[in-house]
Amino acid sequence: MIIAERKPFEEIKEMVKGYKNILNVGCGGCTSICLAGGQKEVNQLNAELTKENPELNIDSLVIERQCNYDFFVDLDEKAPKYDAILSMACGAGVQFVSERYTSIPVFPALNTVFCGVDRNVGWFEENCRTCGECVLGDTAGICPVTRCAKGIFNGPCGGTRIDGSCEVDKDTPCAWTDIFNRLTEQGRVDKITEVKPPRLWQNQVRRTLIQEDYKARYAE
Repeated sequence: MIIAERKPFEEIKEMVKGYKNILNVGCGGCTSICLAGGQKEVNQLNAELTKENPELNIDSLVIERQCNYDFFVDLDEKAPKYDAILSMACGAGVQFVSERYTSIPVFPALNTVFCGVDRNVGWFEENCRTCGECVLGDTAGICPVTRCAKGIFNGPCGGTRIDGSCEVDKDTPCAWTDIFNRLTEQGRVDKITEVKPPRLWQNQVRRTLIQEDYKARYAE
């Protein structure tokens, strides 16, 4: 799913500055699941904005998904009544809402961070770089593009530590060691010798996001 986090409050406040009648639209899809854009988060942001500006008229609406027009029935009825829309969806949802209501400014309340999984409550990990050419069938379900710090497509490199960790970060497991071990367990270790065409990848550090309200839960 898409993982997102709320923009800094000052940035949001500056975006909606000058608008008095605003609709804050949450999304019941990914951003709701990752605790960034559901009803709770919409209400929280609205409370913060009205506390800052008591004269502001800001209403809320959460639809099933902002990336699918089939769920826009209620929004179609409400949107024309407002001067501006805040979207608590991913970047795709923001663009879809903007495309639907071209005469109304639509502002993103979130930053889209990555595509990943929920490891625990409020704790999310990147598992997919959406590269468009999935090789998980050959790598035992472990993505070398996302999980390898160097994004190596034909690994491992020469920097794997004896304990199986990555030379870039001793607390990060070597993706290709994990791939080798899992392929061995499945009786398919020969797949690791199949060379794939090299690609140019950048910024391949695997990202993790723990929402602000849940950081204390996982603090050591």
